[in-house]
Amino acid sequence: MIKTTSLFTPLGTAATALLFSTAALADSHDPADIQGKALKDSLAYEITEGLTTEVGPRQAGTEAEARARDWSVKKLKALGFQNVRNEPFMMPTWVRGTETAEVTAPYPQKFHVTALGNSASTGENGIEAEVAYFDSLAAMQAAPDGSLAGKIAFVTHDMHRTQDGSSYGTYGPVRWIGPSIASQKGALAYVIKSIGTDYHRNPHTGNMNFREGVKPIPAGALSLPDADNLERMIKLGKPVTMKLLMTPQNIGQQESGNVIAEVPGRDPSKGMILVACHLDSWDLSTGAFDDAAGCGIVTAAAKHIMNHGKPLRTIRILWAGAEEVGLWGGKAYAKAHTGSKHAIAMESDFGADNIWRVEFNLPDAAEELEKKIAQALLPLGIGALGPPATGGADIRDIIASNNLAVIDLQQNGTRYFDLHHTPDDTLDKIDPEQLRQNVAAWSTVLSIIANSDVDFTMPPKE
Repeated sequence: MIKTTSLFTPLGTAATALLFSTAALADSHDPADIQGKALKDSLAYEITEGLTTEVGPRQAGTEAEARARDWSVKKLKALGFQNVRNEPFMMPTWVRGTETAEVTAPYPQKFHVTALGNSASTGENGIEAEVAYFDSLAAMQAAPDGSLAGKIAFVTHDMHRTQDGSSYGTYGPVRWIGPSIASQKGALAYVIKSIGTDYHRNPHTGNMNFREGVKPIPAGALSLPDADNLERMIKLGKPVTMKLLMTPQNIGQQESGNVIAEVPGRDPSKGMILVACHLDSWDLSTGAFDDAAGCGIVTAAAKHIMNHGKPLRTIRILWAGAEEVGLWGGKAYAKAHTGSKHAIAMESDFGADNIWRVEFNLPDAAEELEKKIAQALLPLGIGALGPPATGGADIRDIIASNNLAVIDLQQNGTRYFDLHHTPDDTLDKIDPEQLRQNVAAWSTVLSIIANSDVDFTMPPKE
């Protein structure tokens, strides 16, 4: 007869208690249950509404961004998160001034323009000069150095809406590096057709930089209808003269900061899950899509996990500062936390419309976990066939420095660049139902990865 240990001995009682408590904990983090509750979420909208209403525009390095950090710390503490703090850092700060544009000859009329981040000033009297037209950035690049002396360079493009936002990567260089190239060619100033896809008279701002040794010049974006109008004028064959007035300033080093909060895990030795968004916005709008909604989404998802008991791994929330003007918050986070034990990084920074695809960059050990996540997301209409995940802008530095695993939940970007960096990025553009689908997707993924003991260590980079 084989001797067995009775479940009713003292040792058996302890083992049974552990068995049932573990089972109860596993049940409490059931992805399907969490997903169902998250589909009724109201917190993500509450956070988005609070940031856009109680704070408003949150340009990095300004008093408004400081108010946003204060608001965020109070909110995250009130929600019950732990280790809530602001981690300050210094950054160079550029602020907007007066900005106007008009064609003065041969077809006088006013246009809508906004300065690009790091634009130089025209001075209080403005600049008036003939417009040199280019139908692409490549066409301006091909112009001889010095050939644009005394002129305002104008570059247009043909950006269209795409679900994955890939058109931004294609046409973004018109803004990102165009001003520096125009200066090299001798231009007095530079204007572009806004990098966007809407046809409202709302110009799109955004950051750019001049290469070392290149003289900064005034650089602005025209609304899409105005840019098309300017192109038509030029194609009539007569020289077109434009007057620009833009008076931005660089005000030196100012304080920004990253707001951090945590859901502590049961096992501190396990690598934490980093979920990120960015707190700052451009000054033209209240930044609902970009990126108050992202902060609402990741925070609501973390709260849903917290509501179901302690996860195995710590979840750290990062509301990064100063993303729009140079990714300063992401850089500061990586500098402060390189070497800290992270496992996976994720970010929400592409609006608030439905998630349609999940992407992975996980080690081979997580193959079955990927399948589990993909299966759990199917009820939300989310597919899993896509390129490897790369992470958002605020987590790329920590991903690179710590060689982290990444999961991307890709949002539908079809209308994102209608609103991006414009005065139109306001709360009314948020669809609450689509926002809840985001929260449900994030909650589902977090419930799985934050309770997994899979080794997420990535293989060494080649």
